[in-house]
Amino acid sequence: MTVTASPDTDHVTPAARTALWASLVGTTIEWYDFFLYATAASLVFNRAFFPDQSTFVGTLLSFATFAVGFVVRPIGGFVFGHIGDRIGRKKTLALTMLLMGGATALMGVLPTAAQIGVLAPILLLLLRIVQGFALGGEWAGAVLLAVEHGPARRRGLFGSIPQVGLALGLALGTGVFALLQVALPDEAFLAYGWRIAFLFSIVLVIFGVAVRLKASETPAFEKVRDSDERAAVPVREVFRPPVLRSTVLGMLSRWGEGAAFNTWGVFAIAYATGTLKLEKVPVLIAVTAAALLMAVLLPVSGRLADRYGPKRIYAIGISAYGLAVFPVFALFGTGDIALYAVGMLVVFGVVHALFYGAQGSLYASLFPARIRYTGLSTVYQLSGVFASGLTPLILTALIGAAGGSPWLACGYLVLTAVISVAATLALKPTPLQEL
Repeated sequence: MTVTASPDTDHVTPAARTALWASLVGTTIEWYDFFLYATAASLVFNRAFFPDQSTFVGTLLSFATFAVGFVVRPIGGFVFGHIGDRIGRKKTLALTMLLMGGATALMGVLPTAAQIGVLAPILLLLLRIVQGFALGGEWAGAVLLAVEHGPARRRGLFGSIPQVGLALGLALGTGVFALLQVALPDEAFLAYGWRIAFLFSIVLVIFGVAVRLKASETPAFEKVRDSDERAAVPVREVFRPPVLRSTVLGMLSRWGEGAAFNTWGVFAIAYATGTLKLEKVPVLIAVTAAALLMAVLLPVSGRLADRYGPKRIYAIGISAYGLAVFPVFALFGTGDIALYAVGMLVVFGVVHALFYGAQGSLYASLFPARIRYTGLSTVYQLSGVFASGLTPLILTALIGAAGGSPWLACGYLVLTAVISVAATLALKPTPLQEL
């Protein structure tokens, strides 16, 4: 069995560095693929695949296909969680990347509704299902590849690095879209320009799979495998006492995080360009800048988790998100792109980084190694149905019901923060040094 770090040292071995690099590169590519769809749903798909609907209805339908990806993610989480707990983290992660990249590339050559009619949105939906299925097994495996290779006193930091991949993936996706819109006329962008961003995924996936195959299996899984302690059906244990308590509370604790990310990283783009009538390129640049700031600050959150515990840092961060919702939407309401950018930098770049950097190590500490992949996948992906995937739909509907006012939607977001903080405080994680 390969030992990557002693529990009594901060020393990082070459094997641990390789695992950390593979985790970061992989999550960046996977999230680029997944949230590239979200950006396209805000700016392109409502016209390319739902052209006969009004702008409002087309956006709702486009976000509905976005939500489907989250609905199928728990299925992928259960399947790949089982594989990851039975066969290993490394091989599972290579498979999820191949599936995700293939679906994204096919979206880049998908005919529009103007070309093949109703078959176009149906094919789009099927590819989105494949994306969601693949991503269902990605996040947990990437976190475990990092955390389980990490030195005992640096597991919070190691757990924050895969989270950087989400910020970089989102920044890359919105950045590529902004660049294409600057480089191409509107007609050319809508006709073929958006496809370039999707086809670029082919190059990224080839690189990502090669990097991941160089990583070694984690010591925690090797220990479970060598002692023959692997669970026969991991998902069954995740939903049985005493682990059930961690599963339920973990899902509730994630509600605020999922709602926050999909508000600032997805809904805010459509809200700014549709309701506020702000120019697309400056909005995408603002989101990209906020995501890059988040990427820089996420390791800081990981270090704080090592020092004060991930539970405390996560709860403080979610509380800050709840307090910031109304002021940030007030900034949005000015219709000033500069104030919009300030709001995004604060709530998405700084506040989101505070709790998101601590999330991976927090959830890893809720489950024993023999069912850890399945446990993390269940908490993150099953909660994603209500916490993440439905958020753009809920906010769009609430703003529509309020006659264009965002305050009802803001109340919903604050409620998600309250629920998450309460659930987080009730969690009883294992100290990171004992994982």
